[in-house]
Amino acid sequence: MSVPHHRVVIVGTGFSGLGMATRLAQRGESDYVVLEKADDVGGTWRDNRYPGCACDVPSRLYSFSFDQKPDWTRDFATAGEIWAYLRDVADRHGVRERIEFGADLTSAAYSEQHRRWEVATADGRRWTADALVLGVGALHEPRLPDIPGLEGFGGPVFHSARWPAQDGLDGRRVAVVGTGASSVQIVPALAPRTERITVFQRTPAWILPKHDRAWSERRKRMFASYPALQRAVRWRTYWELEARAPVFTRFPALARLAQRYALRQLRQAVSDPLVRRQLTPDYTIGCKRILLSNDYWPAFERDDVQLVTDPIARVEPGAVVTADGTRHEVDALVLGTGFDLGGSFERIDLRGRGGQSLSDAWSAGMHTHLGITVAGFPELYLLLGPNTGLGHNSVVLMIELATRYVLECLDLARSGARDTSARAQARFTAEMLRRSRHTVWASGCRSWYLDRFGNNTAIWPASTVAYWWRTRRVDDSVFEPLAAPDPAAASSPEPVPSSASAAPTS
Repeated sequence: MSVPHHRVVIVGTGFSGLGMATRLAQRGESDYVVLEKADDVGGTWRDNRYPGCACDVPSRLYSFSFDQKPDWTRDFATAGEIWAYLRDVADRHGVRERIEFGADLTSAAYSEQHRRWEVATADGRRWTADALVLGVGALHEPRLPDIPGLEGFGGPVFHSARWPAQDGLDGRRVAVVGTGASSVQIVPALAPRTERITVFQRTPAWILPKHDRAWSERRKRMFASYPALQRAVRWRTYWELEARAPVFTRFPALARLAQRYALRQLRQAVSDPLVRRQLTPDYTIGCKRILLSNDYWPAFERDDVQLVTDPIARVEPGAVVTADGTRHEVDALVLGTGFDLGGSFERIDLRGRGGQSLSDAWSAGMHTHLGITVAGFPELYLLLGPNTGLGHNSVVLMIELATRYVLECLDLARSGARDTSARAQARFTAEMLRRSRHTVWASGCRSWYLDRFGNNTAIWPASTVAYWWRTRRVDDSVFEPLAAPDPAAASSPEPVPSSASAAPTS
């Protein structure tokens, strides 16, 4: 049976994958396929359906520049509304017909003989492509806590990113483990429904007010009638957020102003001085992700919401036991414990030149060039890859800048496949380490922004303007052309890796 070949294989249908596919479609290119493991598009916004789930970036900026939506319901859209927007984007631009659903990529290997990627999915389907674009998202694989006895709890246990359609939590006693971005939304939304919520906190979070307002019908009509007006408002929002970049990257001492403001909000929200003290972070604001919420801190004023700061020792049937020996009886466990940075890449057996796996190439850290290409992996492109996350603005901007860069790379590759030089990658890695040294993310706290070596591999340590400048055109000196393949070897095709022999690396 012949294996279908395409110029480009794209993996994932979140903002990254759909953005890449749409840009190809807009250029009139049809020789691509999109692999999606689920049964619909949407990525993060399809998978995250927990109560209260919403974006913490303004809707007018957390959307594609080329496909603005004039009728968002509010400043900060809910997960369901963003998911609907992405489905509409796929339909409007004719991308859906190029998507292979239920295609969970398990292996991808670069054939040096044939100058192509050979990919296989869990169900045995296979494709080959000149270029492979991964839009799998850096924060996709849920991180489960290593708590003794968790498997034997006996009641419902689910991660925020794996929320069931019917959670059955009404009138139940619920334990929420973790106090990150998802938990800050879950706790206020669940509190009115449950008998009691017990929040187990390891590290308190800095929280600022969420200035969220519903969009009036007049505003929607104005944006629909005058798209230039909406673009102007989008640009204003962009510069308002971009102005915060120096606080994170160059002058972290200025963050103290935001800290004072946040602490004033905390004093107004929580009357109990002990609870207030427990909710007060001891690290510089911005070192961990800043959260936006108007109702999380006030939730602890409720008699049926309890904050526990003693470490969890173990889980028993029907209870969580903390280090002080207290047994907290609960009916269900909600894990708001975040994601495994890089887990989306590691779950694929991805092999480049010489059969080297990506996990081996990244054994000393997730090193790339511009967060887009990896030395030793020709014509492999990452969208929202390492060091392209943001702490101050919309990552959709970064995705679009990277997508434009990839399109230019694809054009240049028409004359022959190329590989990122190890020297260029090493220079970029050194730059990221140097730029991160005096940022707020390196101010002393432990966060998912830092890898196991203590290095920032998640956040772009500069402004988005700087990333635009770096990606505005491709520096051809960064790449090395591949040596011509042996014609004799190329005459006999290599086998495409099958899902049966491609075990995930993690």
